[in-house]
Amino acid sequence: MNAEITAVLADDHAAVLDAVARVLEAHGVEVVACVSDGESALAAIEQHQPSVAIVDVRMPRLSGIDVARRVGEATTICVYTGHRDRAQMLDAVDAGVRGIVLKEAPLGDLVHALHVLVKGGAYFDPVLAGVLMSGDELEPPAKLSERERSVLRFLADGHRNEAIGSALHIAPDTVRAHIRNAMRKLGAFTRTQAVATAMRRELID
Repeated sequence: MNAEITAVLADDHAAVLDAVARVLEAHGVEVVACVSDGESALAAIEQHQPSVAIVDVRMPRLSGIDVARRVGEATTICVYTGHRDRAQMLDAVDAGVRGIVLKEAPLGDLVHALHVLVKGGAYFDPVLAGVLMSGDELEPPAKLSERERSVLRFLADGHRNEAIGSALHIAPDTVRAHIRNAMRKLGAFTRTQAVATAMRRELID
């Protein structure tokens, strides 16, 4: 099959793997591997270099978020989860995840999300907007620190955490912390939204 999209599926529930694989294949997505834990997901991604990897958040051995932090730029991560925990979803975004689809959504939404992702876009389940933007948990508006502004400038230029850390002589985990803080201050639930908001408010140029 010469598919536009190739995918690795990772979920510790066999029924989910089977159902999702069937639907994706029916919609022209080539499923190159189905695995049940995070370490196997990483191995399959390294072996097949798929355009996307669809991972559950909670899996044995490595979580989907840990997988997202370790993959290269060639594979886009889409989290497919039944959980709506805000902190966990923010961690996923912080790890570079550009797509989150809830398992309660129609599988057609997952197919649509994959097409958006392979074209360089982002897709977040509409149900999660209220969870991620919950005002009760967001910090009050505040000015960005100079380091947060610097990190957002690098993000705007398309750099990843490791490259930003190298340029600013800080650890990738510190970069993630600055991004998380900037997102909260700006009321953003994605990196892209944080950059766009900072530009709109002329906090970065």
